[in-house]
Amino acid sequence: MTLVLGIETSCDETAAAVVVDGKKVLSSIVSSQTEIHSKYGGVVPELACRRHIETISPIVSEAVDKAGVKLTDVNAIAVTSGPGLIGALIVGVSFAKSLAYSINRPLVSVNHLEAHIFSIGPEQEVSFPFISLLVSGGHTNLYLVRDYGCYEMLGRTYDDAAGEAFDKVAKLLNLGYPGGPIIDKLAKEGNSKAFNFPRALHLKESFDFSFSGLKTAVMEHVRETRIMGLEKKINQADVAASFQQAVVDVLVSKTIASAKSKGVRDIVVAGGVAANEQLRRELKETAIKEGLQLRIPSLQYCTDNAAMVAGIGYHKLIKGKIADLDLNPQADLSLVNWEGI
Repeated sequence: MTLVLGIETSCDETAAAVVVDGKKVLSSIVSSQTEIHSKYGGVVPELACRRHIETISPIVSEAVDKAGVKLTDVNAIAVTSGPGLIGALIVGVSFAKSLAYSINRPLVSVNHLEAHIFSIGPEQEVSFPFISLLVSGGHTNLYLVRDYGCYEMLGRTYDDAAGEAFDKVAKLLNLGYPGGPIIDKLAKEGNSKAFNFPRALHLKESFDFSFSGLKTAVMEHVRETRIMGLEKKINQADVAASFQQAVVDVLVSKTIASAKSKGVRDIVVAGGVAANEQLRRELKETAIKEGLQLRIPSLQYCTDNAAMVAGIGYHKLIKGKIADLDLNPQADLSLVNWEGI
């Protein structure tokens, strides 16, 4: 039995988890900073960093206590080293290095994107190869995953990530932050065909994404309506539903097309936007229609958490991929060029 303590501080969640053999989650603690950043309409890096400093020690202690183990029972410490906000990453990596040194345990460096790809691990077995749609506030990427540590990028966003577009549109409509859950809920009350917002890069030969034009189309609609003095007549539910439909259409079509193009039957969706109800529903319906197998984590593993860090950390540990104590985080750490396992 191998116990791995995972630590995650790439953005605005301070998280720690203890996982057995990369599968069984003994504890998973997440401290969210939504209340801190909501007044600003987005994550403020300096505030995020300060909050991580305040909470990381008690969060790690809580994760170890809830797991019913002692810190010295842990076989390794896995930590997110990038990509993410550099200040936030420094807090997590520095704490993990100090902890690994103090209890004389190996340190494992984990790529945040890689952790998301395998966030399904604690709940379902993965079958290689598979297509991974990683869709979050910072990333919208399609990968062909051949094995642990073997990734081919098939498509990426040229501009805004899908989650970022949700946040920006929610801000345009004065709905609050984070925008994803708010728009997902409001869209249920609206008509998704009320506005024909653009589906950018909707080409069969491309698996890349672009959401900037869609965001601009929504912004122009809202701006023109306000100029005409009809702001009170803006139907937020219809705008939200039409916007969300445009995002979901592109995500579903490109994910399914990439799987068919590569002759891959299994699809795994991960990241914060994977919690979107309409995306989950339409992907499932389309996958069944096309004879494909869809796997999506439960909601608790869609957003940033440390169980996914500990899970992939275990697989790196057993392959002997140990980091030195001079490990430095990288804000723009790539997955394709990542050392892997």
